[in-house]
Amino acid sequence: MKQIAKKQSRAFGKNVYLLGEDSDGTKYWLQEPSFDCGWYWAFGYVETYTNNRYPHLAKDIASHQHIDSLLGQQYTYDYEKQCNVVGDYVHNLYNSPLFAKTTFSSEEGWKLSELFQQFYLLRKMADFAHKELPGCHITNSPVDHGDMKDWYNKINNEMIPRITAKILEILS
Repeated sequence: MKQIAKKQSRAFGKNVYLLGEDSDGTKYWLQEPSFDCGWYWAFGYVETYTNNRYPHLAKDIASHQHIDSLLGQQYTYDYEKQCNVVGDYVHNLYNSPLFAKTTFSSEEGWKLSELFQQFYLLRKMADFAHKELPGCHITNSPVDHGDMKDWYNKINNEMIPRITAKILEILS
């Protein structure tokens, strides 16, 4: 089992939740969710800090990535071949090659993976439904989807808050 004690801290005025450590002892922290700019959810930011042991004392962020980069197809850069090499597909966050230790069990990793996938799917659906004329906003949608404000409100006010609360419950 690659578990470590569960931890919660603060960094730059926000709550952060320890996900785990890599083989060098670098700690990876998940930033709390926030509803930004009055219209979308920001969540899934994984960071390391200049004072990684005590994030509340950090002066800067050392690295920043998104949790979805830890799930799915894994790539590593092969310097000898000068290209990306395809690795294993990671379904369970617990099995991410980044973590030598985690703050969650394998069973909780499955739940976290499901919840993060739901979050990203619903976030995209809310983004789609946000404008008066729903679409992907590459150009004007050639299909009239009608008024989707009810979808947008249900996703942002009910569904995503339940998902993020469950994620934070698992990591607390």
